[in-house]
Amino acid sequence: MNPFRALILNLEGDEVISRIGEVSEAELIAAAPEGAEVTVRVTCSTLNYKDGLAMAGLGKVVRRYPHIPGVDLAGEVTQSDVPLWKPGDKVIAGGYGIGEKAWGGFAGFARLHPDWLVSLPPSLTMRQAMAIGTAGLTAMEAVTVLEEHGLTPGDGEVLVTGAAGGVGSTAVAVLAALGYEVTASTGRADTHDYLKALGAAHIIDRAELSTPPEKTLLPERWAAGVDAVGGTTLATILASLKHGAGVAATGLVGGSELTTTVIPFLLRGVNLLGIDSVQLAMERRRRAWARLATDLPLEKLESMIQDTRLEELPELGRRILNGLVRGRVVVEMDG
Repeated sequence: MNPFRALILNLEGDEVISRIGEVSEAELIAAAPEGAEVTVRVTCSTLNYKDGLAMAGLGKVVRRYPHIPGVDLAGEVTQSDVPLWKPGDKVIAGGYGIGEKAWGGFAGFARLHPDWLVSLPPSLTMRQAMAIGTAGLTAMEAVTVLEEHGLTPGDGEVLVTGAAGGVGSTAVAVLAALGYEVTASTGRADTHDYLKALGAAHIIDRAELSTPPEKTLLPERWAAGVDAVGGTTLATILASLKHGAGVAATGLVGGSELTTTVIPFLLRGVNLLGIDSVQLAMERRRRAWARLATDLPLEKLESMIQDTRLEELPELGRRILNGLVRGRVVVEMDG
């Protein structure tokens, strides 16, 4: 293996510095976690909110330097020490600390644990898989959990917050394709046409949800919710869910604290459903990818994609933290 390009993070004083540099095979193997027995040539990666945190040195996402971020990757196995995978296999990887504890996808190669890999669905290209990424996986798991809880088309409005982001965009597109009446919440007027094209039936301003509710119970409105915001927004959703409905909590871009009461749970039987895509069981992970390959319209997926280069990721990382990135960012590696 020749040295390959990567986005490398280093800690200089109290500041995290990003640079494009070359990494050798020896360095890759030395940095690999215990049990990492598969080498993958990375074809594509994508940008997630957590990558923005890593590049900014926030949230204690990364604790050891130097580090290569990128919580998602798609590529081809080039070397494997286990029979589960063989050279030439096309795979997806995300979660399990990739891009956090283990070097991630913003590089030409990655050395990973064999149990972290999922076969690329035959109907998806690697670029499409990375346009989906962890954000799409999270959205699909949220929809699945809500359906397991009893949600069906025709139950009423399903609210999606942070709708122009990665999780939100995918949730809107999937829910609409499945026949749900989707209400998208966003604070960006320039995304309204984009969200309607994804299938949103209604759009509301995020300000309607970001004011602390004046009462413990608000009028029943939502048949379900997919919430990427958290904080006051999540409290408002809980107070306005229909009886027995649930909201899938997927993120905290609006804050990690939740100030609410038990009244919606006791008087309306509402449910707060947590979605964890990092340690998601492999059986559910495979099922989510299989559903994404069939339930997410690929023409709508294409409208979400912003292609970029490795060099542009630090600036895009700053933009995603400020809620200025629409849809999904895909970066193609050149090895």
